Amino acid sequence: MSWTRRLLPLLFLTAMTTAASTASADSVVLGGGCFWCLDASYKLLPGVTHVTCGYAGGHVANPTYEQVCSHTTGHAEVVKIDFDPKVVSLDEVLNYFWHVHDPTQVGGQGDDLGDSYRSIILYANPEQKAAAEKSKAAEQKGLDAPITTEIVPLVKFWPAEDYHQDYFAKHPEQGYCSVVIRPKVDKLKRLLEANKATSP
Repeated sequence: MSWTRRLLPLLFLTAMTTAASTASADSVVLGGGCFWCLDASYKLLPGVTHVTCGYAGGHVANPTYEQVCSHTTGHAEVVKIDFDPKVVSLDEVLNYFWHVHDPTQVGGQGDDLGDSYRSIILYANPEQKAAAEKSKAAEQKGLDAPITTEIVPLVKFWPAEDYHQDYFAKHPEQGYCSVVIRPKVDKLKRLLEANKATSP
């Protein structure tokens, strides 16, 4: 079931943070399709301070975009999300993750097919691993299809080429941006506004 069909409550801008988010680093690496989409999506989330597009989960050092697109390096397109845990917790960052892509799709996202577009959470420490597994289990309870998201240790994050950074913000009228990313961003904006309106 697509994230667009489910609007679970998101708790933003609360004073409470979980033990997992307090103990973890203030960054997490996630993949769920084209990294341009995740970049634009996470820049909407209050408390996120920076998003960097990159590659992780593969076996080739310092991979290029062309190498990753060849599906021979094992890498996924990912984003490194820096966030302020005083504003948004790791649990909330992970909860949002299930809304910005379809974690049940096998072999990619939408028409972006191949292992480089797989759903993946790369944890930096045991606290992040526990938080990811807990979040995945909670999300699975509301889905009919099994979640395909990998939860694996982060070995190395490789930043992508400069032209991939802030791509949607720089090229909003480009074909992929206007057809694929823009509708997702608009739906996420409505989701965030709705949850902001219902937050205590």
